[in-house]
Amino acid sequence: MGKQWRKHRRWAALAFCAATVTAGACPAGAQVEATAPDGGPSLVNPGPKASPAQKARYRANRARRRVIREARSFSGASSAAASLDVQGSSATPPSLPPGTLDLGNGISMILNYTGEFAANPSGGIRQGSAYAGQIAFGLDADLAGIDGGSVHTVVTQRHGRSLAQDSIGFDGSVQEIYGGGQTAHLTLLSYEQKLFDNRLDLEVGRLLANPNFLASPLYCNFQNNATCGAPKSIFKLTNFTYWPIATWGGHAKAWVNDKVFLHAGIYEVNPRDQLPTQNGIDWSTNGATGVLVPVEVGYSTNFGNDPLPRNYSVGVVFDRSDHKDPVLDQRGGARVFSGLDPLTRFGRSAVYARFDQMVWRPDPSGIQGLSVFGVALGGTGGRQTQDYFLEGGAVLTGTFPGRPYDTLGFVFAMEKLSPLGTANIRAARTALGLGTRNVESLQTILELSYGIQLTPAVRLMPNLQYVIDPDQTRFPFRPKPIPDAFVIGAKLSVDLFTLAGLAKGPGSQ
Repeated sequence: MGKQWRKHRRWAALAFCAATVTAGACPAGAQVEATAPDGGPSLVNPGPKASPAQKARYRANRARRRVIREARSFSGASSAAASLDVQGSSATPPSLPPGTLDLGNGISMILNYTGEFAANPSGGIRQGSAYAGQIAFGLDADLAGIDGGSVHTVVTQRHGRSLAQDSIGFDGSVQEIYGGGQTAHLTLLSYEQKLFDNRLDLEVGRLLANPNFLASPLYCNFQNNATCGAPKSIFKLTNFTYWPIATWGGHAKAWVNDKVFLHAGIYEVNPRDQLPTQNGIDWSTNGATGVLVPVEVGYSTNFGNDPLPRNYSVGVVFDRSDHKDPVLDQRGGARVFSGLDPLTRFGRSAVYARFDQMVWRPDPSGIQGLSVFGVALGGTGGRQTQDYFLEGGAVLTGTFPGRPYDTLGFVFAMEKLSPLGTANIRAARTALGLGTRNVESLQTILELSYGIQLTPAVRLMPNLQYVIDPDQTRFPFRPKPIPDAFVIGAKLSVDLFTLAGLAKGPGSQ
C-alpha cells in the first residue's frame, strides 16, 4: 500500500485534504484505492507490466493535479469541493476531484468563483461592509511522451473592497480573497517532473512559495486572511511569495520513505511584480532584490497508510533580499515623522512548525470526522516587526445526520508585535503628548464558521469573526486604540463546470 501511494504522492496528500476539510469531497463509504469504471487501476500506478490501455488510463487520470489543488486552496474554494482522490459519485471522472472538467488525454480544467462579504456592526474605526471576489481558471496537461511530466496554469481575476482597510483599520484582512492586485493575473505557469518512481518531485516556472510550503487544506474553511490560505505572519517576517503573484522559482520534494520527506525551494523576490498595475505577464527580472529559500522536513500520511492521516513539518525560511526598515528612513531618521522613503535593509529569516491531523473518524470507510491543526512562526534574523505568530483550530466534517458534506470550524490566530513593530505608534503618541502604556502589541482573531453544501456546485460558509486589539500600525497617530471589531461574514464558493452540468460535485448522482 505504501509504495502504491508513494507513486501518487500528490493525491495522497489530497486524500488527507478530503478527510479533513472537504465536506462532500467524497461520499461516505468511498474507498481510498479507487478503480476506474472498467475495473482498471486509477489511483495506483499500474506499473511497467500494465497493458497500454491501463497506462493510458493512468496518465489521463493522473492523481489530482497540482494546479487544481492550488487554484482551489487559494481561491478560497477549497472547502467547496476540493481534493477528491477516491472513487465516488462526486468525482468527474471517478479519479478526479469534484468540479473538474476532464477533456481526456491527461488534460483537465477547473473554473470556480469565490465571493466574500464582511460587515462590522461594532468596533473598528467605523462601521461598514465590503465585498470581494475572485474567478479562478486552472488547466493541467500531462505531456505526451514524457513520463511524469506535466504543465500547470492558473489565471485569476480579483475584484472588490476590503473591510479591514476601509472600516476596521488594522493591517490584516477578514476577507482572504482580497489582495495581490484587484485585477486579472497569470498566477501560475510551471513545469513539473516526477522522477525515481515518484520519490522526487521537481517544479520550475512562474511559481508561488505559500501553496508549496505553508498551506493546508484545513485553512480555507475560514475567511480571515491570518489563516486562509497560509499563516499571514510569514509574509511580514520574510518576503515569502504569495498568491496570486508568481515570480521565477523552483522547488524539489524528495521522499525518504512513504512518510518522511525533505523539501527545498528558491524563489525570486521582485517587488515590481507586486505592483497593482502588474498582471503577471511581465517576466523580466528587472527590479529583483534577491531570493527566498525555504527548507523543511516533514512527516505526512494518508488514508492509504494511516486511518487518521496527519501532516507535520518544521522549516526555516532564508530571505536573502531587500526589505524596508520598519522605523528608520533613508537618512537614518524616524520615518513616521519625516515621511521619507524607508531605509533599505538586506536579509531576514524565520522558523516555523506546523501540523494538521485527523483525530476522530467514526466510519473507517468515510471521510467524516474531526481534525485539528496548529502553527507557530517566529523571526530569527533581521529587524522584525513581530516576535511570533500562533494559530490553532479544529474542523468537523459531517455535522448532522443528512449533512455529510457540511463543516463546522473554529480557529484563533495571534500576532505578537515586536518592540520595532510598535515603535512608530509609541513615537507618534509621545509626540502627541500621550502615554504609551495602552499601545497594544498582541492582536488576536477568532473565527467560527459553518460550511453548507447547498448543491453539488454551490457552497455557502457563514462565519463570525472577532478581532481583539486590532493593530494600529496603519494609523500610528490615532490618539486612541482601535476598538475590538465584531465581524459578520459569508463566503460563497461555486464550481462553475458543475453548475453548467459539465462536471460533478459533492452529492451529485
